[in-house]
Amino acid sequence: MLRAEAEAHELHFVGAVGGMESKLVKAAGLGFAGYHEALAGPMHGVNPLRMSISLLKLLAGMGQALGILRRTQPHVILLTGGWANFPVALAASLLRIPIVIYLPDIEPGLTIKVLQRLARAVAVTAAPSLRFFPDGKAVVTGYPLQSDRLCADRELARKHFKLARDRKTLLVFGGSRGARSINMALGNSLERLLEANLQIIHITGELDWARMQQQLGSLARHPHYRAFAYLHAEMGLAFAAADLAICRAGASALAELPAFGLPAILVPYPYAWRYQKVNADYLSQRGAAMRLDDEDMAARLDDLVLELLADEARMADLRKNSRALDHRDGAENVARLLLATGRG
Repeated sequence: MLRAEAEAHELHFVGAVGGMESKLVKAAGLGFAGYHEALAGPMHGVNPLRMSISLLKLLAGMGQALGILRRTQPHVILLTGGWANFPVALAASLLRIPIVIYLPDIEPGLTIKVLQRLARAVAVTAAPSLRFFPDGKAVVTGYPLQSDRLCADRELARKHFKLARDRKTLLVFGGSRGARSINMALGNSLERLLEANLQIIHITGELDWARMQQQLGSLARHPHYRAFAYLHAEMGLAFAAADLAICRAGASALAELPAFGLPAILVPYPYAWRYQKVNADYLSQRGAAMRLDDEDMAARLDDLVLELLADEARMADLRKNSRALDHRDGAENVARLLLATGRG
């Protein structure tokens, strides 16, 4: 919505110096009027030396952020959490520029809990997040998905990936960088799953591509196994083609799976505090997915996949319950909140 009104609204992005944001912004092809960087460092869960260095970076970053904000003169600022937001948030507060925070996960982390005190409003993906904020401060907007993913067509997706019509399709991925434990469990189960008349779209992640090819050997060339190191523009097609997904429970799963009514086996990343477990529970408790913990995957993954896909009634319920959680207007809702806050 904001991009559609580019003449009226100039958009700038501020990332952390040395962060991965620059690469992601370029890959996304978003039309920002400017890309800026400010120094920042982690403040929580680090040793005293690292915290001292981060404090120095924060002070320097706040000075950089003040310069950026004075030059660009924004009417409103959108923050999404993480320690890289601190310099911009503090500078915006000093300059009295209104702040909107977007919480993608169900439960906020420490950074958002602190920064929400400086914010005018908080946008959240789902209603259970409202309880973490003062009454009237948070609003349910849904997760802002890319529009190209929402319009992916199942028939076109089948043709794109050259999928057979007489086989059910399993989509396996672990995020942009992959998930080694999911990859290893799939590798150990792959032959059995393919023999059970399944076809598989597997996104290994760039970091685990070579190791995965070595683990699979000749199975990597099976006619019903489609492997990719990474998908970006085609990810919507992968969702549209799938009958069942195996993936982590990152924030995007809260929106992408419901957008396609796609049942899933969610494997929360075990080293990310509890965010992904809370996300997985949100979907599983509403009958839209199954949660499978990382340590149980090796013993249970293939049995659970085959059990689910063989139970048509259960799959139908999962699809129905998943679709019921869809908020496909999330991007427009966040944009409206930004515009309203900026005008206020």
